Amino acid sequence: MKAFWVSLALIVAPITVAVAAETAIRPGAIWPDDKGVHINAHGGGVLLHDGVYYWFGEHKIGGDAGNRAHIGVHVYSSRHLTNWKDEGIALSVVDDPMSDIVKGSVIERPKVIYNKKTRKFVMWFHLELKGLGYKSARAGVAVADKVTGPYVYQGSFRPNAGVWPVNLSEADKDPAKTVVARDFETGQMARDMTLFVDDDGKAYHLYASEENHTMHISQLSEDYLRPAGKYARMMPMGDDEAPAIFKRNGRYYLLTSGLTGWAPNPAKSYVADHIFGPWKALGNPVRGTPEQAAVTFGGQSTFVLPYRGRFIFMGDIWRPKDAIDGRYFWLPIEWENEKPVIRWRDQWTLKDLEGLK
Repeated sequence: MKAFWVSLALIVAPITVAVAAETAIRPGAIWPDDKGVHINAHGGGVLLHDGVYYWFGEHKIGGDAGNRAHIGVHVYSSRHLTNWKDEGIALSVVDDPMSDIVKGSVIERPKVIYNKKTRKFVMWFHLELKGLGYKSARAGVAVADKVTGPYVYQGSFRPNAGVWPVNLSEADKDPAKTVVARDFETGQMARDMTLFVDDDGKAYHLYASEENHTMHISQLSEDYLRPAGKYARMMPMGDDEAPAIFKRNGRYYLLTSGLTGWAPNPAKSYVADHIFGPWKALGNPVRGTPEQAAVTFGGQSTFVLPYRGRFIFMGDIWRPKDAIDGRYFWLPIEWENEKPVIRWRDQWTLKDLEGLK
């Protein structure tokens, strides 16, 4: 999704600072990698594999052009979540004008999961074909043998063509009444997305669909490369995007944002006993000033990172006028009456998580 921006002079070159060992996370600040360059992994997610965390995200360039893909998906590695090593470009755009991922297409919110059966690393992302704005609404898939890549593009599609949601009423199968019925034959629109692997190894693709008005939760095939043919509508016509899902004490929690273009809005939170629902709304998880609650600290959710029994909210402060200057705000998730809550901290350490309920 597009969210909040701050007017600044265009910064075409990467932002660099002095490199030093870091133990604190400073939300909204420049976050240098091992080369002193501001981490370039926007709309991203983190995969823990063999004791190492890998952060995948959109590689941006300066100015408005940075809102389209000119490089690809960047990946960084860390053992401690504070100091990150630049591992290069995991998935590269190409110059072939016939390719979906040609330079100038839109590649957003890349997420990577590991398939233990195939021993493959699988990347999904929201794809918009070059020159078509946001009309394509497709899911792209890439695969690698090594966690850092290179990832080989497998193609794109609209998910679940010819398949009805498990929780769709007969009345809503009328194409004149619902977008999900309108798109039944061609596949469902898929924009803001995330991936989730459950305790049983089954994987799910969550994506904003139906002109962004309804989130879909779609089970993936055993190899994680395609939909399995089973999906549900989450809070129909709830206007949710920017999904970030996690599981705690056997229950599923989902954080999202509303639909306001590039402008920030109040975050939302939900809970369910089954991943296909029914889902219950828990309200805005942000705690702080009225302004902070109204704009989710000026940003938007992208991922929830489990860490030793605790959870870290990952968000982006988008700056579409100068995309490369987008910032990250990672914050601990706290709990109030079994509801996830998020409070702003100018800086914090991983030790701070130990004292949270």
